[in-house]
Amino acid sequence: MNVPNLLTMSRFVLIPVFLALFLDGHPIWALIVVFAAGITDMLDGYIARRSGLVTQIGIMLDPLADKLMMLAVVGALLAAGEIPWLAAGAMAFREVGMIAFGTFFHFRGKRTVPANSFGKLTTVIYYLAIVLLILDRPGGVVALWIAVGLSFVTSFVYLASFKELNGETKSA
Repeated sequence: MNVPNLLTMSRFVLIPVFLALFLDGHPIWALIVVFAAGITDMLDGYIARRSGLVTQIGIMLDPLADKLMMLAVVGALLAAGEIPWLAAGAMAFREVGMIAFGTFFHFRGKRTVPANSFGKLTTVIYYLAIVLLILDRPGGVVALWIAVGLSFVTSFVYLASFKELNGETKSA
């Protein structure tokens, strides 16, 4: 197990830590855990690419860890009454769909689409929404809806890129 994969695995451990802190009434500490997960996400990708340590397990587990953390945050915010059911449902639908899609095609030997600017922008807006919501600041739900909308646009961009990367586009 290399360093990038250990960093990815640490994000799985941070999920119950976030939930325990948030649900026990420690939102600032919970937010710090979310940011720690975000930092490990940036670090593991950087280290893996820079050091030639990209592995198939890392390619599969990295987005899974991200999506599960996001689902945990959404679930906690929903349980706290901070976000509407519809937003949580849309996010959960998209995240679970992406997990299923990624897993299904990973085990069929298809190549994974690397992160793009739409995905990175979506992540930034999600983090902004999370900060605003956890700190009980105005604009959190609006930012969340923007992120939800952008996440679906991003999904279609990834789907088109996936088809192109794996030679599944139709030629005229």
